[in-house]
Amino acid sequence: MSLRADAVLFDKDGTLFEFGATWNAWGHGALRHLSGDCDVALGALAAASRFDLARGEFLPDSPVVAGTNREAAECLAGALPHLVAEEVERYLTETGSEAPMVEAVPLMPLMAQLEALGLALGVMTNDAEIAARAHLRSAGIETAFRFIAGFDSGHGAKPDPAPLLAFADAMGLLPARVVMVGDSPHDLSAGRAAGMHTVAVLTGPIGASELAPLADVVLPDIGHLPAWLGAA
Repeated sequence: MSLRADAVLFDKDGTLFEFGATWNAWGHGALRHLSGDCDVALGALAAASRFDLARGEFLPDSPVVAGTNREAAECLAGALPHLVAEEVERYLTETGSEAPMVEAVPLMPLMAQLEALGLALGVMTNDAEIAARAHLRSAGIETAFRFIAGFDSGHGAKPDPAPLLAFADAMGLLPARVVMVGDSPHDLSAGRAAGMHTVAVLTGPIGASELAPLADVVLPDIGHLPAWLGAA
């Protein structure tokens, strides 16, 4: 069977896991905690992080959607004078690692199917690596991935293509034989810059119109990936 690629590199949040269903409730709780239950402080944090308090959700242009934990922490710390970015980052990582994750599709059978096709699998997220591993472990799929990297793993963060190229190098593959799958322009821009195929999915907060110019294809979710790769 001839496939479009030999490896697939996944983003995590909004790709393997539904973004809104996983992170909106957690985000509201985190902002409330950091505000000390002060409504004025909560409003300042929500404005800085682009969180819609009325709707209870991160807006598509929120720095939390595609940015690193460090960028999110710096954003929040800048909103209130008593917050220290390093302490906020530690809080976000620790509580985020324990957040209940909502799978975009049933992940264990999909990863088994992709592995059975002979594909090398990896994850590159702008979350912390420790949190990424905790989330993948909770879904029972950590061992399916031969490469797991966060923004703090030493390869850089998206949209820099460096961590994507590190995956290709670790797998011994040319970038042109790798597919980058993600839900944000950061994911897809990094994939394009690395010379990889780019697949957008709509399980994050960003719509198809913004993703399509950077993607070879826009899929509803990663469950459609095997057919696009040529497995059907």
